[in-house]
Amino acid sequence: MLDIQRPDLVAGVAGSGTMGRGIVQVLAQCGVRTLVFDAQAGAAAKAKEAIAKSLSAIAQKGRITQADADAALARIEIVDALAALKPCHVVVEAIVELLAPKQELFKALEAVVSEDCILASNTSSLSVTAMASACARPGRIAGYHFFNPVPVMKIVEVVDGELTEPWVGDALVALAKRYGHKPVRCKDTPGFIVNHAGRGYVPESLRVLQEGVADFATIDRILVDAAGFRLGPFGLLDLVGLDIAHGVMKSMHAQYYGEPKYQPSFLSDPRVAAGLLGRKTGRGWYRYGKDGVAEKIPEIPVPSAKPVSVWCVPELKDLLSKHTQIENKPTPDSVCFVAPLGHDATTTALQLNLDPKNTVALDLLFGFTKRRTLMTTPVTKPEVRDAAHALLASDGVPVSLIRDSAGFVAQRVVAHIVNVGCDIVQQRIASPEDLDSAVMLGLGYPKGPLGMGDAVGAARILAILEAMFAIYQEPRYRPSPWLKRRAKLGVSLLTPE
Repeated sequence: MLDIQRPDLVAGVAGSGTMGRGIVQVLAQCGVRTLVFDAQAGAAAKAKEAIAKSLSAIAQKGRITQADADAALARIEIVDALAALKPCHVVVEAIVELLAPKQELFKALEAVVSEDCILASNTSSLSVTAMASACARPGRIAGYHFFNPVPVMKIVEVVDGELTEPWVGDALVALAKRYGHKPVRCKDTPGFIVNHAGRGYVPESLRVLQEGVADFATIDRILVDAAGFRLGPFGLLDLVGLDIAHGVMKSMHAQYYGEPKYQPSFLSDPRVAAGLLGRKTGRGWYRYGKDGVAEKIPEIPVPSAKPVSVWCVPELKDLLSKHTQIENKPTPDSVCFVAPLGHDATTTALQLNLDPKNTVALDLLFGFTKRRTLMTTPVTKPEVRDAAHALLASDGVPVSLIRDSAGFVAQRVVAHIVNVGCDIVQQRIASPEDLDSAVMLGLGYPKGPLGMGDAVGAARILAILEAMFAIYQEPRYRPSPWLKRRAKLGVSLLTPE
């Protein structure tokens, strides 16, 4: 019903804060006449000045010509009243993140724009359906969630409310493609796609810390070096702000009626109360200097003593035989290396009839080239631990020491991410392709949850979760039906139904 490619397309943006001005910029750059309204006097004009500087900077870098920058700026028109948005084919609101003001704005816009004008909300957390419920024509209301900074983050979530008409979402998808963003389509559910999928990484890392498995810096190192994330979970919390991140975790847990997978950690509340919010306060999990750079937390020094005798499971022979001779059978003096998948070191040692005092575990899920994770049982002798540490670090690869845990650190966090992602597609919130695209572009993960599961192997992810569930007996670790079926069938987790 709306030709997005029409040369005379007119868009309106209500709200000219950080998000609003970014939306204005991308619309104007793709050739759309863009009308900007802000209830605060002078705010829209200031936003246009900021956009002019942004366009000029892009032109100086050679990404666009100065003529294109000037043309885009000329398409931006400041208007002083909502009534001036009457010519618009689509209006995007980017005002305060509260339901009542957004409902009032949409009701006011309905009295101004044509009957086939699309009204879209840049909400990141509010129900689009609730927003539309205040309108006479709820079918033309949809979510249009951009990410900050809008010109750089090339993704937008197109959210269909319960009454949103299909053509509305289709038009917003086409509009996103026109200005060069990746549109991902989803149902109107708490967190949409990106914030929902983010319930795997940080919450499970907090759970690892909460259990005393490792300190926060060690968890960050393992997930960056071994698992390939750009930023560790605690560095990410400091970047976002613990007050904001913890608020989102509590909100998501409540909106999903206590879903155990999304349970926040009790570690966060006292830190928020203490003002340990992250970079913006100079101290969070890390301390930050005046230059904003985080303190460097030293790693445990490598011990000097190496094991006299070593035995290991077959999966570790290729690695360990490069550094020492491997015994055919464990002796009373042997350092015994095991490589559990999902299980803890204690369970594995007892299953293999090994002495837990002489046993250590090594995580093999992501290889051994960048970082190695060494796990002890509660009774592993210190001299055994130190000898194993020295052996593993003898070729210069760093080694992280952790206490006994089902699933190590990387195994359990990645399995949790994959499992949450599988639940999202099982619930038909988004397609498998849109889920993975949204997470890679919106969260910067090395792969989407389903692609991550495929890279490791769906059967291995399932094995990790089943082993963890057996130890913890908590619904938090119950495998998603989507994961279980595809693992059993031996097909990609991206396989749709």
